[in-house]
Amino acid sequence: MKPPPATQSDGVKTLLGDPKKAIFKLGLPMIIGMFFHTVYHLTDVIWVSGLGPDALSAVGFFFPFFMLIISLAVGLGIGGGSAVSRYIGAKNKQSADSVAVHTLVCMIILTVFFTLPFIALCKPIFEAMGAGEALDMTVTYAQIMFGGSIFLFFTNISNALLRAEGDAKRAMYAMLAGSILNIVLDPIFIYTFGLGIAGAAWATVISTTLVSLILFVWLFLGKNTYLTLTFKGFRFRKTILLDIMKVGLPSSISQMSMSLMMLIINLILVRVDSRGVAVFSTGWRLVMIAILPIFGIATAVTSVCGAAFGAKDYKKLDITFTYALKAGVIIETVLAIITFSFAPYITRIFTWSSESAVLYDDITLFTRIICFFYPAASIAIISSSMFQGVGKGINALVITVIRTIILIVPFTWLFSIVLQMGLVGVWTGIVTGSYIAVIIAFFWAKSFIRRLSRFS
Repeated sequence: MKPPPATQSDGVKTLLGDPKKAIFKLGLPMIIGMFFHTVYHLTDVIWVSGLGPDALSAVGFFFPFFMLIISLAVGLGIGGGSAVSRYIGAKNKQSADSVAVHTLVCMIILTVFFTLPFIALCKPIFEAMGAGEALDMTVTYAQIMFGGSIFLFFTNISNALLRAEGDAKRAMYAMLAGSILNIVLDPIFIYTFGLGIAGAAWATVISTTLVSLILFVWLFLGKNTYLTLTFKGFRFRKTILLDIMKVGLPSSISQMSMSLMMLIINLILVRVDSRGVAVFSTGWRLVMIAILPIFGIATAVTSVCGAAFGAKDYKKLDITFTYALKAGVIIETVLAIITFSFAPYITRIFTWSSESAVLYDDITLFTRIICFFYPAASIAIISSSMFQGVGKGINALVITVIRTIILIVPFTWLFSIVLQMGLVGVWTGIVTGSYIAVIIAFFWAKSFIRRLSRFS
């Protein structure tokens, strides 16, 4: 076991300091890390696209389940991280340590119950989803990814704990290492070793495993993290579990609602146009690059708002939320303009092979419509992150469910099926539902902060 660190690490000092500087110092490393992580996913698509539309569809059919894995890991990480930040703000290190250990134990239990059933039921699941000619590729890819899910869980939750104590730089280094390694291994496993779609999955699992080892050393064997982790004498404590789950469980459900939305959209796309799944799974990776600055800012918002709430500094909470919101909308508006203007050139990158070139026009159109979604996403994500930071996981869940299931899915169905707008209707439905949802999110978040300030 590593010895206890100093009372305050540099990360904790940042977390408890000026909120605007904290958003920048904690958000920028995460934006950089997420950028390289997203570049890996895009590189993965580029290499997989050389295997043809069936390979792209295989990745697309697995994509909702990949989102499910990430949803559970991110949800649990947000729950644990939010509680850690709040205890840091309240200057209660012992409880912060206990939360971190409880989070990791919950992760192990969750992984066991999650992985085995999906490995066994891969084929019937994807048959029911209509994978068709892409079935064998989809099952091969999915079984390898499900088998390595423990490492996906561990990397996401370890990064969340590092961010919670203000150590965003090391979380960034971990993401950089995994992304770069993935980029290097992808062509080797897919083409040099001739493993095809299985090679893409193995590259992901191997690189994630190595990054997990690095994170384990930092958290358990290193001497300069704020958190002190040990399983010696561990016993579940009801109060700690409730503190994690009141944010973690709604966050996981919130993330899963995103996965459910993606799954339903895939089913709609199968009905509308056989190429729709490949277009959506490829184009959505462009969306993830465009909104990654928001995810970087949002991780900082959760930590800084959590610390401010724990210290009962509600003025700092308001400053943090308002500053992050303004920065997010400005950044995403600029990126939307750039994306719309250069959509044809961006699309060329992902349709370089003769097999995938048939998707060029559809992906270009998708990109030009969906870019209007970017500013709306910034408001919704930052509002949810603020609620998660202060321990109001249900509020964040309601915002996400309203946006994804109650609004986006029905509008997608309305425009594409009822009004017979085809693929354009699907993309328009996503944008329309998002803008209605953010109005609710913004006013709810601001009124919540005003009530706190009034009674402080």
